[in-house]
Amino acid sequence: MTDTVKFLLDESRLPRHWYNINADLPEPMAPVLHPGTHRPVTPDDLAPLFPHGVIEQEMSTEREIDIPEPVRTAYRQWRPSPLYRARRLENALGTPARIYYKYEGVSPAGSHKPNTAVAQAFYNHREGVRRITTETGAGQWGSSLALAGAMFGIDISVYMVKVSFWQKPYRRAFMESFGAECIASPSDTTAAGRAVLAEHPDSTGSLGIAISEAVEMAAQREDTRYALGSVLNHVLLHQTVTGLEAREQMAMADDDPDVIIGCTGGGSNFAGLAFPYLGEQLRGGRQRQFIAVEPAACPTLTKGRFAYDFGDTGHLTPLTRMHTLGSSFVPPGFHAGGLRYHGMAPQISHLTHLGYIRPRAYNQLECFAAGLEFARAEGIIPAPEANHAVKAAMDEAVRCRESGESRVILFNLCGHGNFDMQAYTDYLAGELRDQAYAEDEASMALAGLPTVGPPAGEQP
Repeated sequence: MTDTVKFLLDESRLPRHWYNINADLPEPMAPVLHPGTHRPVTPDDLAPLFPHGVIEQEMSTEREIDIPEPVRTAYRQWRPSPLYRARRLENALGTPARIYYKYEGVSPAGSHKPNTAVAQAFYNHREGVRRITTETGAGQWGSSLALAGAMFGIDISVYMVKVSFWQKPYRRAFMESFGAECIASPSDTTAAGRAVLAEHPDSTGSLGIAISEAVEMAAQREDTRYALGSVLNHVLLHQTVTGLEAREQMAMADDDPDVIIGCTGGGSNFAGLAFPYLGEQLRGGRQRQFIAVEPAACPTLTKGRFAYDFGDTGHLTPLTRMHTLGSSFVPPGFHAGGLRYHGMAPQISHLTHLGYIRPRAYNQLECFAAGLEFARAEGIIPAPEANHAVKAAMDEAVRCRESGESRVILFNLCGHGNFDMQAYTDYLAGELRDQAYAEDEASMALAGLPTVGPPAGEQP
């Protein structure tokens, strides 16, 4: 048989809980610190930004957290999402490897992001929140929260990184179609945005800047909260519905992955697929290889420092210990806008620091080439972000071809590229270039890291 094979669970098999990897960490994570006092944050410190249900999940160490029935009801529109055996790609590569991909592009927004957008909108709605502010890079998160806001009757304001605001007009139109307000960041609507524009009038923006603007706006109104689409514990928690489904689907295929791959910007789609498997390993289960793939122009895991830093450029957020390029670092305007973040999820950073996750970085041209080769074999055009995972999976398959080893590769195809065709047009016309990692700018940004003592019991 040479065709791609789909494994699809019945909706009755939709997971009833999310998986929380905090329950299985071999060493506890460093505490999140208040930006002013540098003391561990309390639920009261986070209350101006998040609903109580989300705060409880952010701080939880329970292994399984129930998915509320209204969230499961919303999930049923596209979940369980399909798992595919990529036989045509295997044949094109001439590899003995067996390649599988979990396809999250079937959601209404075309990516994995609604898995947490719906959950966060539900918890806000339950507590009477009328408005949510957020940021978005490529627009997939903003699109997803706009969709979720419409589901639960919440007004959504999205600060979209300016370079993506102009690169991806259809993402803006998608958000606005669901009633969301979309603002190019940095903007003149916030003190944080005006400060950036005063120093850099032509700033292309960054996720760090957009986060500052969204947090500032949320803090000004009692009926408004903030939502983040990646990085934080509760976001990664919500995404584990992907990996929980994948485990059952791999069992249907009578197979089990040796290598698990996802692209990483803030880390949510990688964690969503990988954490249920990694949790098994941490509890004494079989060993696997976990590969987190990032852009070479924003190499947070491969070249960043594991240290306390702010999650935003304006220094309004709590301090978390994570891999970072410095909160003031502004990545170049490459097309994988969802991966243009200066930091990495603390949970992923912690597990990378402990050696459980292997980071890898690629340039955008080789990722677009891999994405097109995948599309011509499998019939799905990946989002530019997802191309990083595609490239790593293909590289692993080629290694199997060269060694004769038959390994099972599973990756998260976290979204389709249907709103990103201008990027493919530019690539096919030879107009895309690999963007250089601005090492000097990162060095300057890292020089400004906050001075925080080491966690208790750890040597400086």
